[in-house]
Amino acid sequence: MPETTHLAGQKATNQAARLAHVALVGEALTRLSPILEADRAQAVADLQAENHFVPTGVADGPYSLTLSIHEGRLVFDIASHADPQAGSIRTIALALGPFRGLIKDYQMLVESHIKAVEEGREARIQAIDMGRRGLHNEGAALMTERLAGKVDIDFETARRLFTLVCVLHQRI
Repeated sequence: MPETTHLAGQKATNQAARLAHVALVGEALTRLSPILEADRAQAVADLQAENHFVPTGVADGPYSLTLSIHEGRLVFDIASHADPQAGSIRTIALALGPFRGLIKDYQMLVESHIKAVEEGREARIQAIDMGRRGLHNEGAALMTERLAGKVDIDFETARRLFTLVCVLHQRI
């Protein structure tokens, strides 16, 4: 069953250039660690507050997005939020290969964060959080690059989508 999130309360000035709904599909979602669940919730809350997402060559939004991993590919299934019964208006499949190193690093940072919290090492937690921010920036740049010509997104939306991809890819 997909994990579904409606994104209300948009601050974006162009209400058509946004995601109004995001669903993640994958079995790993039922087994998230508390820190990954917190990352997922924060990414969704940040997307809810503001995002910019415009698939090229399709009708105006807002859009619904279903993210999944299928046969080693990251799949963006994009539909009209106004007419969900119409089905997909665009499906984009990206090879996961370019993301794998960043996803692996992200998972190692999450594990290190959990251990640092358990040990009460505040300085280590802060250093890990700085590393996670840098990793999110790299992931956002890669996401923007891989979606170029397919979807116009801003940097913050790309960061949040990268977080959701890491959560979706998680294996516990």
